[in-house]
Amino acid sequence: MRTTEGTRFVSKHALIVGALLFLQSTLAAHNGTLKGYVFDDESKTGLIGAHVLLEQTGQFTYTDELGFFSFQDLPSGKFTVMVTYLGFANARLEAIVKDHETSSVRIPMHPSKINLPDVEIKAFGSEKVDNISAVDIHTRPINTSQDILRIVPGLVIAQHAGGGKAEQIFLRGFDIDHGTDIRITVDGIPVNMVSHAHGQGYADLHWLIPEMVKGVDFAKGNYDATAGNLATAGHVDFKTPVAIKHNALKLEAGQFDTWRAVAGFDLLGESGRNKNRNAWLASEYYFSNGYFDSPQNFTRFNLMGKYSTLLDENRSLSIFFSTFKSQWDASGQIPQRAVESGLISRFGAIDNTEGGQTSRSNLSLTFSKNLGQQTFFKNQLYFVKYNFELYSNFTFFLNDPVNGDQIRQKEGRSIIGYNSSWSKTLKLGTVRFKTELGLQLRIDDIRNNELSHTRNRRETLSRLAQGDVTEANTGLHLDETIRLSPRLTLNAGIRYDRFYFSYDDHLAPQFLRQTQSKGITSPKLNLFFDASPKVRVYAHTGIGFHSNDTRVVVAKAGNDILPKAYGMEAGVIWKPAPSLMLNLGAWRLDLQQEFIYVGDEAIVEPGGRTRRQGLDLSARWQLNTWLMADFDFNYTLPRVLDEPEGNNFIPLAPTTTSIGGLTGQLPKGFFASLRYRFIADRPANEDNSITAEGQFVTDLLAGWKNDSFEATISIQNLFDTEYNDAQFETTSRLQNEPAPVTELHFTPGAPFFLKGSVSYFF
Repeated sequence: MRTTEGTRFVSKHALIVGALLFLQSTLAAHNGTLKGYVFDDESKTGLIGAHVLLEQTGQFTYTDELGFFSFQDLPSGKFTVMVTYLGFANARLEAIVKDHETSSVRIPMHPSKINLPDVEIKAFGSEKVDNISAVDIHTRPINTSQDILRIVPGLVIAQHAGGGKAEQIFLRGFDIDHGTDIRITVDGIPVNMVSHAHGQGYADLHWLIPEMVKGVDFAKGNYDATAGNLATAGHVDFKTPVAIKHNALKLEAGQFDTWRAVAGFDLLGESGRNKNRNAWLASEYYFSNGYFDSPQNFTRFNLMGKYSTLLDENRSLSIFFSTFKSQWDASGQIPQRAVESGLISRFGAIDNTEGGQTSRSNLSLTFSKNLGQQTFFKNQLYFVKYNFELYSNFTFFLNDPVNGDQIRQKEGRSIIGYNSSWSKTLKLGTVRFKTELGLQLRIDDIRNNELSHTRNRRETLSRLAQGDVTEANTGLHLDETIRLSPRLTLNAGIRYDRFYFSYDDHLAPQFLRQTQSKGITSPKLNLFFDASPKVRVYAHTGIGFHSNDTRVVVAKAGNDILPKAYGMEAGVIWKPAPSLMLNLGAWRLDLQQEFIYVGDEAIVEPGGRTRRQGLDLSARWQLNTWLMADFDFNYTLPRVLDEPEGNNFIPLAPTTTSIGGLTGQLPKGFFASLRYRFIADRPANEDNSITAEGQFVTDLLAGWKNDSFEATISIQNLFDTEYNDAQFETTSRLQNEPAPVTELHFTPGAPFFLKGSVSYFF
């Protein structure tokens, strides 16, 4: 009897629920749908991630990867749609929704300088990344795309072997070398080279034309599940434009025999844009002898282009290609004693036959599809062809008193990769979800990865290491963002990476292919709480990693080859006034034991456990409608954990850095920027007995622009400050010296460098 009554109760309950669901669906059927397309009015291309608000209801959403948005189950009536997007003037329009119908609107957005009072702190957007806009890039002195990295708060770069070599990078207490602990991409194409002949993660951005960088997304720390290998201190993604609004020719000339020419062409014009098709082609030629006593003879040629089309409102296709080649001579790092004794000047050389050449070609195909119901699918297939040859001499006559210690590092590689992501946004009651599933596959095929002892860049004296490397990385990630309430947002993610390493040592007496395989899991958790419209509090935690060189992996038999990095951070974003925004964060990052392959010597060195903890402070202050001030201050305490106090310094790890300045966009087309960059003194070795000297350098850019013409003057190192750029503790011996000496070796920083440019737009 109880069973029968229970069954009747369940049946009645099911009938009631079913009736309610039917009534809800019936009522919803009488409601309408509003769809829209938000686009840049100049290029006619969709804007990704624009904030769209229905003012009457308070409902909001974000545009998808094609620039589209939709609101469903709306009652009939008139709605005001408000759209905001950083770098564009706000847009507002009226839309009418009718029962049983889908209404469509097109919302053009007009580019505008950033007005800080209009910038809002929101709880459901791209919380994990910050953005550098094209305006920031255009109004700061820049020679190459590598210089754009300097705009990332707390990031410092240094050049130590001629202009053609990738710069040394410092961030969050890391001497990242050329990219070991920072992941860099361009439109999803990886820049870093794993198991590189010169160093793990080598990231050369010189193939990217600075004028073709539309923006840069970056995040410090290891809290993003979409960023995998090498994203320890952070990750940076350069964005090229979908379209350019006009053709352009640019000529630059500067001191030290510096010349540069850039051309950019809109291939399809207005007729193409009206059909949602865009194509552009850009080229760059650069030459400079540099400020060294020995001419640098640095030449670089770049060619790149992009075709994009919106096949319909649900599908897009993009094809990107680029090719680049450069060669250079270099003076390299010089010992302090050689300058102090008068043997050479600060801009002289011990071995002026250093230098190198490199080339890189990229091809990328991206297809995106809107699957409906706030669901999006994106696929990217890319191919990279790369060659590298570098001649260096760090120790001069230490190992070979007769021929010298010059080395050659050389390789040729092909990379094939695939990136895909599936994302869906939905709302259950008042809770909003965004789910992303992703897959990344990358295979590096490296031939004749070589380290040799050479003389005068002509004669090979001996081969120290040579072999073929195959390295494959498969990564899977799940990223979930939940807006629990209008104030509280949670982001949780997890990724799994699997690596396959293979090395064929050409110097071994008989063939033996050494292989290893290893996997690593990296969870992430981020919280964002909007205490008020003016205050956001955030907390991050995550595990990241960087892979080691394949030659380390096989030498260690697969042990300790994927050291984990445990990170945490907490901070606040605060707008105490409409024109002032502050960001203060405290963080810590612990690294496990790792083994480092020193490419210059073909040896493996243990790194030990380390801890870095610090404070980041950023301020943005709009003084008036045309003048913006920015200030970034970063303090880090980096230490080795398993060494005694006083002998636990991390060599070259930056402790205090700061960048800032004033940027003005004046009436009648005038603009100017006055900026400084600072890095404090820091230990050059483990016991701090040798100090790497700090620097405070000021740069200036001023110009005038209208619709068809632009002229600029830039000065790097405005006050001609004498400073060291790259610095190392090195043991070396000069020719005829009786014994080696350990001391500071450095490359000199650029002196006062005046450069002018003229551009014509048509």
